[in-house]
This record gives sequence, structure tokens and C-alpha cells, in this order.
Amino acid sequence: MTNTNSESYGTLSVALEHAKRLLQSDPGAAVEQATEILKVAPDHPGATTLLGIALGANRQGDAALAALQRAVQLKADMPEAWRALGDHLTAIGDAAGADQAYAQHVRYSTRDPRLMEAAAHLCENRIAPAEALLRVHLKQHPTDVAAIRMLAEIAARLGRYGDAENLLTRCLELAPSFEPARHNYAFVLHRAGKSAEALAQVDRLLEINPRSPGYANLKAAILARIGDVEQSLEIYARVLETYPNHAKVWMSYGHALKTAGRQQESINAYRRTLEMAPQLGEAWWSLANLKTFRFVEGDLESMQRQLRRNDLSIEDRFHFHFAIGKALEDAQQFATSFQHYEKGNALRREVIAYDADENAAHVERSKALFTPEFFTARAGRGCETPDPIFIVGLPRSGSTLIEQILASHPLVEGTQELPDIIAIARTLGWQHKSGKRKYPESLESLDEDALRALGEKYLQQTRIQRKTDAPFFIDKMPNNWAHAGLIHLILPRAKIIDARRHPLGCCFSGYKQHFARGQHFTYSLEELGRYYRDYVEMMAHFDRVLPGRVHRVLYEDVVENFEEELNRLLAHCGLPFDERCLRFHES
Repeated sequence: MTNTNSESYGTLSVALEHAKRLLQSDPGAAVEQATEILKVAPDHPGATTLLGIALGANRQGDAALAALQRAVQLKADMPEAWRALGDHLTAIGDAAGADQAYAQHVRYSTRDPRLMEAAAHLCENRIAPAEALLRVHLKQHPTDVAAIRMLAEIAARLGRYGDAENLLTRCLELAPSFEPARHNYAFVLHRAGKSAEALAQVDRLLEINPRSPGYANLKAAILARIGDVEQSLEIYARVLETYPNHAKVWMSYGHALKTAGRQQESINAYRRTLEMAPQLGEAWWSLANLKTFRFVEGDLESMQRQLRRNDLSIEDRFHFHFAIGKALEDAQQFATSFQHYEKGNALRREVIAYDADENAAHVERSKALFTPEFFTARAGRGCETPDPIFIVGLPRSGSTLIEQILASHPLVEGTQELPDIIAIARTLGWQHKSGKRKYPESLESLDEDALRALGEKYLQQTRIQRKTDAPFFIDKMPNNWAHAGLIHLILPRAKIIDARRHPLGCCFSGYKQHFARGQHFTYSLEELGRYYRDYVEMMAHFDRVLPGRVHRVLYEDVVENFEEELNRLLAHCGLPFDERCLRFHES
């Protein structure tokens, strides 16, 4: 376009509409058109928004971010600009900025005065008043999809993913073409560990908008979780082409490379991250967390210099403490190393919610419910498929070693830590009207059909994790020890292996580790000790009520008497001896 006043385009609004049409077929031409419009009207918010969206579709991520930030500065009530900005911020790893942008999108998407106040509260993260207003509104207008989506956003922020999922399911039943709600739905399913369902939703979104960086980033994360690492890496590589100068994109790429076992490339990606953002504590910890990595000369001094900054977030600060602790431990400066581990754990504990009493109460209630009579009355129920092999216990207990040994057997496939048993337990676990827990007591009322259906549900949900035709697969989620009774009831032929390590070695190893998610009991030595005690008590109970049901493997015994322990393990799993298990390290 050379003249926005020419007869071929007429008015500015006509030119803008033409640029919007170009966006669908030729983003590059849409960029040129929007640029020409802005030469005539440099502060036009609509043209600036269009330019940002077109630049993003043309894989010019940095320029797109700048244009969209300019658009919302020119005119705040631009929901389309806020949403596109949120997608770009998600893609570059700015989660806080993306949350704020999406909240502003929600705020300005509604013109209903009854919702505007709730939306304003949501933007300021005032959860309680926003939730109260929305609940009152939905009592009067139960099919208002904008309000339902806002309430789901609140539930997700509070970690109530089951509630968020139910609300968004209803939202999309009422309005199947409500794209922002479908994006929220895919994200919530991913956070809840429902990878197959999340992938189906994000694929639908990419059919609608194949150039969306936010959708691509979410798909890459889902693929990495289900073990489709190569496809995930391909997507991350394309994201890097769009945002080559953003540290967190390089860090995400490093995480994916690590998962793929490409360690040197992951180190290179983390180093590239730190060239751009040396204050990013997570990148330093990501290096420290590589099993065979050792920091080089100058790294420790660099980390200590960054730690002295006054502008570090708590998240960066505790990552630095864990990374410095590891560097000092490798240098055999154990006293100073422990001080950093202690500080890192204390900072992490400040920002998580964990109740050790609640965990202990769950064990006591499980012991009261799961009696020999209880299991005898339900014998023969559940799904009879023998496919799963559950490895339970604590993190850092040697469970990965056991998984590697078993996965070397040609009849067994290794997957990863699957969230599906915990997700099933959650669906059985809360009585929303009273706010009281009803799991595991809710298992008492399940009949034969219900127990079998839950077992089949688990197998169906985990199917996406299986890449081979091996008849058995491993679920290595350590926290499943708390759900041994559920596993026995719904999958009575599944194997349960208790991977146990001496409490000092196990607990201290967990204390030195920062976990990307979950394992909130590990950030206090006292809570670690209590958790270990609860776990041992629960496993001892199952030894009494279901003798032989759980096979225990002591890490120290595996180290001392490997072949003897291997034979016991294979016999328990009903697997013939295979020499490849002796050479597990080769796989």
C-alpha cells in the first residue's frame, strides 16, 4: 500500500479491514499494510494492535511484543491486544506478565457493568471479592459464559483445577466457539495431568489459529510431558526463531533437550540463557541439577555476585541458594554448602502450602478403612489388566534405578511419573458442600462396576504415554504410596514396588533438591522426617493387611547384592530373567 487515501482503499477504516483480511492469508502483506496505515495515523490503537498480531503471525516475536505493548498504552480497553500480548508473554516464559495480560483481556472483554467490578478485582488479584461477586451473578445468570470463564480463572489461580475444569466444560457446552475459554481449558487440563485431553484441545485451537505462539508453546509443554520430546523440540526450535533474544525461551529449550538426553546441547542452551539473563536463578539451578555437570572456574563467583543483587525475586533467590549449595558441595565445602541449602529451603517453604498434619491424618484414616475384611469383601473386583508396574516411595530413594533396570527388559516400557492415580484420588476426595475430605472413605461406597471403570479410566488416560507394544509399563510417581489401597482396588493385578532408601540418605538428598513442582514436604527437615515416617507406617500397614502385595526393594541391598535383588524383583513382576537388565546403564 502506498497511499491510504487512494481510491482503492478509501477511508482508514476500509484500509484497516483490508489489512485484517490479509492477516489470514498473507501476514507479511498485513504487516506492510498496517505499517503504511501507521505512517498516516501513528497513534492509531487498532492499527498498532493489528501490526502486533501480524508481526507475531510473521514470526517476528520481538517486534510483535513491542507493538502490542504500545497498543495497550495507547488505549487500555483493547481486549484483542491484551490477549495477543498474553500469548507472546507466555511464549517467552513471562508467566506473571501473561497472567496480567489475560486478566486485562477478561476485564475489557465484558461490557456488562455487573461483571466489570469482578474483572477489576481479578486484574488486581483480589480473589475473594471477585469470587463473591461472580457467584452472586451466576446464581441469577447461570449461563453467562463470560462469568463462568472468570470464575474458572479464579479456581485455576487457587490450584483448584478440578473446579476450573468443570466450569470450563460447562462454558464450552454453552459456547463451543469461545476460543479464550478453550485455551483456558487446555491449560487447566495440562496442569491437572490430563495430557491426552489437553493435547486434543490445543490441537483444536491450532486449527483455528495455527500461528499462535501461546498455543504452540502449550503444545510443546504437553508433548514434553508425554515423552514426545522430538516433536516438542521441533516446536521449541520454531519458537526460538520467533524470539531469538529471550532468555526464558532458551531455558525452556534447554529443559526439553535435557529430557531428550542431549546433555551438552542442554548445557549450551542454559549457558545461552545466562548470557542474556545472568540473574535468572532457575538457569543456574538447571545446570546444577544435571547429574554429571560440574561448575567451571568463575561460575561460583558469578552466582554469588548475582545473589548480592537487591532486585532478585524470591524464586530467583532460592534457585541461587540451591545451585550454590551444589557447587560448594562438589568443592567439598560442606558446612557452607549446607547453609545455602538451608536458606534455599526456607525461602521455598515460605511460598508453598503444605500441611504435615493433613498427610498424617490421611495415613490414619487409610489404616482405619483398609482392613483385611475390607479387602476380602472386594476381592475379584476392579480391572484385571496386569499392565502397570507402580514404583512408589520417596523421591531420591532409588526409584529411577529400579525403573531403569525394569525398563531394560524387553517386556517392560518405562514412561515417567504419571499423575493419573493422584488425579483419580482427587475426584474421589472432596465433598464440596461441607468442605470435608471424603477420600479414602469414599472408596467404601464404590461397587464392582465403579471400581472396574476407574481402573479402565487409568489405563485409557495413560495410553498416550506408551510408545511401544511392550505388555507392561512403569508408573514411577513416588507419591502413589499414599494411594496403594486405591491401586489395589481398581487394578488388583498391577504390581506395586516400594523403593526404599535409608532415611538419612533419602531425606537429605531430597532436602538438597529443588523440585520443579510438587514434593512440598521436602523444604523442611522436620516435615521431611514426618513424611518419611508416615510413608513407612502406611507401607507397614499394607504388609499386615495384604501380605506380599507390595514388594520392597532396599536401595542399599541393590548396591550390595545386585543380581540377587534383580532376581527377586523380576520374580515379583512375573518376568523371565533377561541379561539386558544387568546392563541397564547401557540403555
